[in-house]
Amino acid sequence: MADTTLTATIREGRGNGPARRVRQAGDVPAVVYGLGRDNEAVAVNAHDLDKILHSSSGVNSVITLKVDGGADQLVLTRQIDRHPVRSTLTHVDFIRVSADADVTADVHLELTGEPEGVRLGGLLEQLLFSVGVSCRPADVPQVIVHDISGLGLGAQLHVSDLPTPAGVVFTNEPNDLIVQVAIPRGLAQASGDDGAPAEGE
Repeated sequence: MADTTLTATIREGRGNGPARRVRQAGDVPAVVYGLGRDNEAVAVNAHDLDKILHSSSGVNSVITLKVDGGADQLVLTRQIDRHPVRSTLTHVDFIRVSADADVTADVHLELTGEPEGVRLGGLLEQLLFSVGVSCRPADVPQVIVHDISGLGLGAQLHVSDLPTPAGVVFTNEPNDLIVQVAIPRGLAQASGDDGAPAEGE
């Protein structure tokens, strides 16, 4: 994952009034924390940050934060607040990370293909839409893609069935259920799978 550079300035004022003035200037109030160092109240350009968050890496983008000409800081976004109506950024937390130390992140699951069981009348039920990972910042996947076209009626997909990218460990339990092809009651009865013994047994 390529690093992305973002410039930040130190915020002097705290509270709603100063934060509102930061937003009116086209910036977003933010806090930088982690790695045993003091928290820093900063402001970053709203357009530049939103562009990063809508990139292919999204919220898991590794950002090189340049704070008022100081030493570069490698960060990940954590808490992201948006306006409930306009969806504009209102506040963000950045956590400092080290390039050679593991971080945790949630990665979106992209399931491709139409399961065979759905074509036969089954119902696709998805329980997980993302999985947790632990890895170096540069190894955080943009997305986990898995083809589910081979799932038949009653079949299930668990975290342990997913492909594991190099350097990545899933933090979910291996038996966590991601998706299943449920058999509708009417279809099960029509096929004799309602639990009743077949005639002649």
